[in-house]
Amino acid sequence: MIVSGHEETNVMTADWVTVISYKPFMIGIAIAPKRYTHKLIKQYKEFVVAVPTLEMLKDVWIAGTKSGPGKMKNMGITFIESKKVKIKSIKEAVANLECRVVDERDYGDHTFFVGEVVDYTYNKDAFEGGKPNMQCNFLAHVALNEFVTFEKETHKI
Repeated sequence: MIVSGHEETNVMTADWVTVISYKPFMIGIAIAPKRYTHKLIKQYKEFVVAVPTLEMLKDVWIAGTKSGPGKMKNMGITFIESKKVKIKSIKEAVANLECRVVDERDYGDHTFFVGEVVDYTYNKDAFEGGKPNMQCNFLAHVALNEFVTFEKETHKI
């Protein structure tokens, strides 16, 4: 989920989120210019990537299917202060990555924003030994209205 805005906090579900670099830690997100989130990121040059779990599915669905700040009244998330950006973080998320925009480029019908992660918070139980604990129900989007969590079993080469 992408959190944006200062006084007018907004949350959007986004599929196109990726790590760009580890040193410095950077994340890329692709947002269509017609989205309210796009306007807020352009204006404030900051965003938060909030990592949802299965328990947040209803809120993820609302954030991904409704537009604008009016949807917030139907969501059950709790906003908390972030450490280094003015954008709020989400208390229920297993991680919140606070980002400042360092680059943006238009590709087709989306803008690709690159944010340097300037701070973060996370649930220590969800990340053991520097990697995700698969029993914490990390949520991933498959297609349309289908979501999955990850199996505990891992496969190594």
